Amino acid sequence: MHERRIPEWVRHSPAPSVRDFGLLAGLEAVVRGILISVFPLIMYRALGDAERVSMAYFLIGFLSLGAGLMVPSLIRYVPRRWAYSGGALLFVAGAMLAVQGTPLTTIAALACNTVAAVVCFICFNAYVLDYIERVELGRCETSRMFYSALGWTAGPMAGVLLMEVWPPAPFVISGVAALAMLALFWALRLGNGKMIARARRPARNPLAFLPRFFAQPRLVAGYLFAMIRSCGWWVYVVYLPIFAIEAGLGDQLGGILLSITNGMLFAAPLILRWVQARSLKSAVRIGFAGAGFCFATAGLLSGWAPVAAGLLMLGSFWLIVLDICAGLPFLMAVKPSERTEMSAIYSSYRDVSGILTPGVAWLVLLAAPVAGIFVAGGAGLFGAFTIAARMHPRLGRPRVRFEAGSLADA
Repeated sequence: MHERRIPEWVRHSPAPSVRDFGLLAGLEAVVRGILISVFPLIMYRALGDAERVSMAYFLIGFLSLGAGLMVPSLIRYVPRRWAYSGGALLFVAGAMLAVQGTPLTTIAALACNTVAAVVCFICFNAYVLDYIERVELGRCETSRMFYSALGWTAGPMAGVLLMEVWPPAPFVISGVAALAMLALFWALRLGNGKMIARARRPARNPLAFLPRFFAQPRLVAGYLFAMIRSCGWWVYVVYLPIFAIEAGLGDQLGGILLSITNGMLFAAPLILRWVQARSLKSAVRIGFAGAGFCFATAGLLSGWAPVAAGLLMLGSFWLIVLDICAGLPFLMAVKPSERTEMSAIYSSYRDVSGILTPGVAWLVLLAAPVAGIFVAGGAGLFGAFTIAARMHPRLGRPRVRFEAGSLADA
């Protein structure tokens, strides 16, 4: 009798929609986007020089890689809803630590944000696969990008501008946005995902597929494309603000240029048409060559700081082109029977680039100024350009249809 008085949406919560996941991703974009250009600045102010900043990022990169490998195992013992909630609260903890401003708390804040991003990313994707039908995944990715665009475009510039008005402002906004994200998560009542029947045999360890991975040159090349592209973004996001400070261009330039760059995401359909008009091999090679030339030239012309900054921004536009097309060679080379395990290996490129870039930067800074990192980044991008020469000229045409969902590898 009493059950009839209970609203249906309370007894049986509706399944989350594509829009719900887009809103959740949009709030996370605000949490992370407003701090992406702030962290390099506060790290530089707290540690005093670019060499120490590189070492801190290098060590935190190992922490991120370890967290990414541990989260799938952790979720077997900790309910997924608590794992996601813990990640959201780590964002809040990172914001609170960053406000303190000491070297130790600043490093701890960056570590909290890095681990939080990894935990929330893994849980978010698991929920999407649980609740969104396969045919709707493309629309879900488009919705995620649409709702995230404002946070990633306005966030970097807003962060550095607000920090000049009131230093804790970007961290307060990030913390509040993280709490709003957590509240929306619980309002959606995602729980621990859909119930899945017990497997008949233990899951295969992706690490056991490493020999198979290295035995397939096309997979290795595709992984290198994604990893080197990610290294280019690390150089742009972390070391451009430091270069701007040391060159006397101000603390705000890095965040402003990053916001302008992210605004190019709205031109993705036009870039997609450009990619479709040529072979995948040609698009990938042009992208790496353009980015490599701009980064290397910026390092060589570092004496003209405004020119160097402009070249780096131009190089970042080519990185966006690579965000659209450089992930496709790997996806096209994976055998259907190995898709799950190879995807797990492929997803590690972000963490590997987060270790490799500051590690190489730290070595470069032992003998050269920050501009040397731009030259090293350009050399790496030219290396990918050389590797791409071995791609099949007909790869990606005419049977492969490019979709906006490929931006997820950015």
